[in-house]
Amino acid sequence: MLHSLSSSARDRILTVCLAIAGTGAFWATGLPLPFLFGPMLACLIAALAGARLRGMGQISVAARTILGVAVGASITPDLLARLPQLAYSVALIPFYIVIIGLIGVPFFRRVYKFDWATSWYAAMPGGLQDMVIFGQEAGGDVRALSLIHATRVLIIVTVAPIILTAGFGVSLDNPIGAPVVTLPMGELALMVLAALVGWKGGEKIGLFGASILGPMIVTAILSLSGLIHVRPPSEAILVAQFFIGMGIGVGYVGVTLLELRRDVAAGVIFVLLLAALAAGFTEIAYVLGLAPPVESFLAFAPGGQAEMTVLAIVAGADLGFVIVHHLTRIVVVIAGAPIAARLLGVNERAAKDRGDT
Repeated sequence: MLHSLSSSARDRILTVCLAIAGTGAFWATGLPLPFLFGPMLACLIAALAGARLRGMGQISVAARTILGVAVGASITPDLLARLPQLAYSVALIPFYIVIIGLIGVPFFRRVYKFDWATSWYAAMPGGLQDMVIFGQEAGGDVRALSLIHATRVLIIVTVAPIILTAGFGVSLDNPIGAPVVTLPMGELALMVLAALVGWKGGEKIGLFGASILGPMIVTAILSLSGLIHVRPPSEAILVAQFFIGMGIGVGYVGVTLLELRRDVAAGVIFVLLLAALAAGFTEIAYVLGLAPPVESFLAFAPGGQAEMTVLAIVAGADLGFVIVHHLTRIVVVIAGAPIAARLLGVNERAAKDRGDT
């Protein structure tokens, strides 16, 4: 029967089977976050071994809407009342981004000899897809950008739980949500509606990160209106973890030895520099009394928005606090990186790299 399927369908079946096997292995051995790390590690190993894997396309995108709803449900009147208190720590984000750029662009340009466009957008701590698109428009190396940002997310997602457990003594088995059978059917229906309307409506108006931000905005409105009082059920959060982990691993399909030595190695070293910088800002926020240590760490960890949402949930951290900082980082990078690139002549320098006249 498999022979009658298209090659892409067979690749997807293989990918899902590997992800399920990885989840089962982590679950059976009692390893942490089996629905995130199991699929991620299984697909990563298979990808590096040359297996033909394929992501789940719109199904994976739909899974991200669950996290958008979870974040939106955490935006409550109480959080809004605390926004003035968060202003001081949020104000650190632009300085954080500028320092990252001052370190990252020369690192990629001078140490690894990437062209200007690739160096610029590889250094920017924004969303993977957005930075790849901006870099492509500027004439950068799309494959290198994809691998560098995928490596950033991979290492942060892998190392952050170790720091949380070993460094902060945090347990990662906090309840991620109530079972679906215990939640009011009306609120479940509203969450599904918020996910669909927010996702597709966001795409229609060109909202960046529409699969997360769209559902987040719609759910926040429902939460602030008193119509939603709970997060998505635990089963839904586990599904989101599963597809996120699978997607990270699949990102390394087709990687070559040259790409491992150059692009992935550059991403590894850069993320270590980012980790040191993030630790510094975490300490600043904590010493100034702006936030508890765990929330400070998660707020400044330079991971992907979806991945940091998962970690904040399983760590039992203040999800609203963490996401406000990550949203600020993403907005500043997406809005500011192209403008700064033009002001600093990055595009002209990139054209010279390509030999354009």
